[in-house]
Amino acid sequence: MVIIGGGFGGLQLAKNLKNAPVDVLLLDKHNYHTFQPLLYQVASGGIAADSIGFPIRRIFTKQENFRFALASVERVNPENNTLTTNIGTIYFDYLIIATGSNTNFFGNQEIEHFAMPMKNIPEALNLRSLILQNLEMSLVSKDPEEKAALMTFVVVGGGPTGVELSGALAEMRQLILMKDYHGLRKHNMKVYLVEGKSELLAAMSPGASAKAKKFLEDMDVTIYNSVHVQSYDGTVLKIDDGTTILTRNVLWAAGVKGEVPEGVPVTSITKGNRIQTDEISRVNGYPNIFAIGDVAAMITPDTPNGHPGVAQTAMQQGKCLAKNLVHLIKGEPTAPFKYKDKGSLATIGRNKAVADLGKIHFQGFFAWVLWGVVHIMSLAGFTNKGIIFFSWAISYFTKNSDNRLIVRYFDTKTRMTDPESR
Repeated sequence: MVIIGGGFGGLQLAKNLKNAPVDVLLLDKHNYHTFQPLLYQVASGGIAADSIGFPIRRIFTKQENFRFALASVERVNPENNTLTTNIGTIYFDYLIIATGSNTNFFGNQEIEHFAMPMKNIPEALNLRSLILQNLEMSLVSKDPEEKAALMTFVVVGGGPTGVELSGALAEMRQLILMKDYHGLRKHNMKVYLVEGKSELLAAMSPGASAKAKKFLEDMDVTIYNSVHVQSYDGTVLKIDDGTTILTRNVLWAAGVKGEVPEGVPVTSITKGNRIQTDEISRVNGYPNIFAIGDVAAMITPDTPNGHPGVAQTAMQQGKCLAKNLVHLIKGEPTAPFKYKDKGSLATIGRNKAVADLGKIHFQGFFAWVLWGVVHIMSLAGFTNKGIIFFSWAISYFTKNSDNRLIVRYFDTKTRMTDPESR
């Protein structure tokens, strides 16, 4: 049994096959699991990158039927049950695709080249370098227009990632800017949030959406709703309502698309570049190939648009599929997947968060505490839990952080990192 992807869904599936009569091989291009909900804090210098990554092999040290291989899957070959990878051909009896999602630039190659995505640790580190480099450059720039562009930050996308990143930047302006960068002034650093829908956090309750917007506005974040970015050439960002913003920092959190391996038939791919599956996560037309998590769209009469692309969906699908795979092997009936919404949380900054837990909705300090507890408990590894807890505690009381390091220079022309530069 081969699982592609060491994200929330792939790990949960592998864990729940611990006592099953199968051999599990998990493939991933990284040897670690990334806790993606905290990527924005790595990007804004709030926490260290290592604290949200955890070695995959260490998670499964005591699971005898588990193996891991560091590999990039180049193609799925359903006709002969093989995978073409950079480490050779791999055969499978059952294949589970849990490759997650990637940033969606909606086909705009110019924006894809100049805007900054944030879907993995390397991208978060690139973004951190860009933010800090541009603040350094603004200190020495003699051109007022260039200085303003270097200190202007535009976040595109008003979902949880965009809202949390906007709040982190606004906090950096309030608490850090004048401490670290003598000569810069808070009023010169601009933070914008651009969202295509009429509200922020559209998947949450109206109360949470309205409160998140108020929190950000109180932090002097300028919000544009019901608009879309038309173009961005690295300096000038144009919005379809006629607004033009000069900026060197466009942070893209406006959408995702499934990370589908080559070889998956086009007929199996649906909206959002996701693989269409049935109610037990089986890819249509393939009895031994399955897909879970962000890359999957379980289309049923009850879920015509699939399930939300969140960690809880992936984890629940992984757990359910593990049971159904054992049933299939034994020739027993399977059970359809039923998603249980455990609620949604989003933080906007110190003491500011929104929470939707079923019919219970609340905002402010207690929502912020709950957000912190949930995220710490969800991290892999006791060490990471401790590091994050103490990092947050120190930052809370000192209103500062020690993670604002440019450890690798990000070249804004090539859009690549160069560790030897500077």
